[in-house]
Formats: sequence, C-alpha cells, structure tokens
Amino acid sequence: MPSYQQFKLPDVGEGLTEADVAEWRVAVGDTVEVNQTIVEIETAKSLVELPVPWAGVVTELLVREGETVPVGTPIVVIDVDPGGPAADDGAPAAASTSGDVLVGSGTKEGSTARRRRRSAPVAGAAAAQDESAAPGVPATPAAPAERRADTPARAGVSPAVLAKPPVRKLAKDLGVDLTAVAATGPGGIVTREDVLAHAKRFEAEELATYPGDDKPWLADGVVSANGRQTRVPVRSVRRRTAEAMVNSAFTAPHVTVFQTVDVTRSMKLVARLKEDRAFGDVRVTPLLLAAKALLLAVRRHPEINASWDDEAQEIVYKHYINLGIAAATPRGLVVPNIKDAHRLDLHELAGAIAGLTATARAGRTTPRDMTDGTVTITNVGVFGIDTGTPILNPGESAILAFGAIRKQPWVHKGKVKPRWVTQLALSFDHRLVDGELGARVLADVARVLENPDMGLVWS
Repeated sequence: MPSYQQFKLPDVGEGLTEADVAEWRVAVGDTVEVNQTIVEIETAKSLVELPVPWAGVVTELLVREGETVPVGTPIVVIDVDPGGPAADDGAPAAASTSGDVLVGSGTKEGSTARRRRRSAPVAGAAAAQDESAAPGVPATPAAPAERRADTPARAGVSPAVLAKPPVRKLAKDLGVDLTAVAATGPGGIVTREDVLAHAKRFEAEELATYPGDDKPWLADGVVSANGRQTRVPVRSVRRRTAEAMVNSAFTAPHVTVFQTVDVTRSMKLVARLKEDRAFGDVRVTPLLLAAKALLLAVRRHPEINASWDDEAQEIVYKHYINLGIAAATPRGLVVPNIKDAHRLDLHELAGAIAGLTATARAGRTTPRDMTDGTVTITNVGVFGIDTGTPILNPGESAILAFGAIRKQPWVHKGKVKPRWVTQLALSFDHRLVDGELGARVLADVARVLENPDMGLVWS
C-alpha cells in the first residue's frame, strides 16, 4: 500500500542552521530514483544539490523556491510504494521522516549562471488530490501567491473597474491592482497593454549585473508603490557575511598599519615569469607575489598565526598557514582558503589561487574551503583602490589589503624617477598581536615586494 516519507532539510556538514530552497528539480507526480537530485539549496557558503534517499513518486512539495527554512524541516513528501495494494482495513499508511543525514550530496557542478526563483507556489499537492490520495500525510495548504508592494489590497478586481476577463486574469497573475491602472481603452476600459505598462513601470530596475550571471542584484526585490525603492531580502551569503563582519568588528579590537612600497622589481619579475615556460600553464600576477610575501612574513613571525578562543580563554597558535583569498562573487564576498599554503612553491601557489577564485566566482566553493583559515589577503587594488582598513575574517588574526599598483614619481638612488608603487595595509587582532609584531610582519611583506630576492633568502 502507499507509504509516505517526509524528506527533511539535512545539515550538509557546514554547521549551519538554515538554507534557502533555490530550485526544485522535480514536481508533484514525478517518479524519482534513489540518489536522484531533487532540489538545489543555497547556504551561506555554496549551492548544494540534495539527493533523495528513496525511489518513489513525489506527492507534495512543502516549501517554495526562495523560502528560507531551518535544518530538520520537512520539504518534500515521497510515496515509496505507489504501486502497492491498498490496506485491507482501510487504515492509512503512517508517514515517516528522513533527512537528518545527507546521502550523496555535493556542491553544484553545472552552469555557473544563477537561476531566477519562481514565485509560483508549489507547497501542497494538486487540487485534484483528495485525502484518500495521500493517506497519513497532513494536507498542507498551498502558499498564497506573492504580490508586489504596490498592491496593498488583494490584487484583482474592483466592481468599478472595466476590464475583460483575460485582462483581469493577467492583472492577477502579475500582482497588479486594477484600480491603480490608468485605463486607455474606449469607454475607460483597462486593456492588456495598460496592465503590462503598469507592471513594467514598477519593475526592479536592473542597475548592475555580474559577468556570467543572469541575476542582477535587484532581481529578488519588490518595488515600492512610488517606484523609488526596491527592497531585497537579505539571504544566504550576504546575511551571514554581515553577521560575521559585525561579530568580528565588535569582538576583536582591530588595529591597522600601512606602508607604501616601491614594487618596480616585483613588476619586472612578474613580466619575466609570464615569459617563462615553466609558468606557461598558470596566471602570474602581482597578487601571487604579494601572497608569497605574506606567507614568508608569517613564517618569520609565527606568533601572528593564531586565533583567540574566548570560551576557553586560550590563544591557539597554528603551525600551518591556510591562506584566505577574499573573492567578490555574485552571491557576495566569500573567503575560501588554500590549505597548507606554506608548503607550496610559487608555481603551485599560482595554480591554487587561480583554482580557488574561479571556483568561488562559479558559486561552487565547498564548505571545507571556507573553514580553518589563518590569515587572509584581499586584493582591493583590482578595483583601482589604493588601500583600506580590512575587517578580520572571523577566527583569524590578520588580513592584508593589497592596493592598486600605479606608476608614480619616487626617489630612487637619490633621483626622482617614475616607479611602480603600491600601498599595503595590515589589520590585526590587538588581543593577539601587539603593534610591534604587526609592524614587523608588514615590513617583511614590503621588503619582499620591494626586493623579491629576499624570498630566496627567507625561503
């Protein structure tokens, strides 16, 4: 007889308490196989595809796309015995639940373009399904269709509005209040074009997009009635990043030191390496040398490579360097890190940086890549910014901001010459790092960038 299983949103191993349902891959009535991907969820760190642990038929989707749900919440009901005989005594089959342990999950490997979330409700089975069609599973009412902020009343019909039934249906589908639409039809009737023009007027203006991403930063928003504001729900990466940065800023006492550096020799080295066959398969940039300089400085001053354990009231010194690379992505700022970066030579480091940033921008960073960072570098120079005062990544002791490299007048060997110059800024946790230690670390980074030969001496 029919047997219903409720699949709960699992903990995907990131230590998170909730996730957004990004896209359903199945619909009510679909037949599914064991380990078939049925839904894609968006967490603070990555897009994750969830497989179903049973074979059967989808009888109910309990959560809509775009909705945020806590871990452990049932999100779909599967009939695992759809072809079985009905119970002789008419007793309904008991529904069971699963999903506490994730089976066969993995981060998304497909297209990097994010999909637009549909607003149509999917919670609940079709109206044709009666109680006898889903015994033992409490009926979940379909979620109401979302409406726009410019329709404070129920979208639809007012007796005073003249409009044909197809136009009224269109207005309802678009969430448009017909009483607010300027009618241009004969006799004051609202036409299809009037409804479409009104809906277009209050659409979110797509002011900015990201390369390879079809979802502008306003696309999830709702426009105010006067069209002057768009409100976008704070979800996933943006919300967790905000929470982490606020916690970091108000927990760790930040100190930032600055240094301006002549990096002409580093720029010449970058040019030589680009022509070197040994580096022909990787991308060589000034960031690569800055990362190597930071690794050398931390190795020379290992006491900066630490974290503060507030609960235990201990300082944790780490004998490895997991180098974080701050990456701007369509989903917000993420900071994956290169594990044991201190063990990599320059060529290996170049490959690791390229792989990490490409994966981050594609939205496929794994939870493991986001944890246990020790120090971070953020390349603000790529945006043409000279420097900044970066906020520490939570759990880390230092972060280096690498500014734009510009040709400037500079005193070199007693003469003013055009030289390549950049600014460095090192923020650190003053509970762990005093001013002298922070200054020495930054000075060492500057020395390597000013004279890359120091890298050979300190390696």
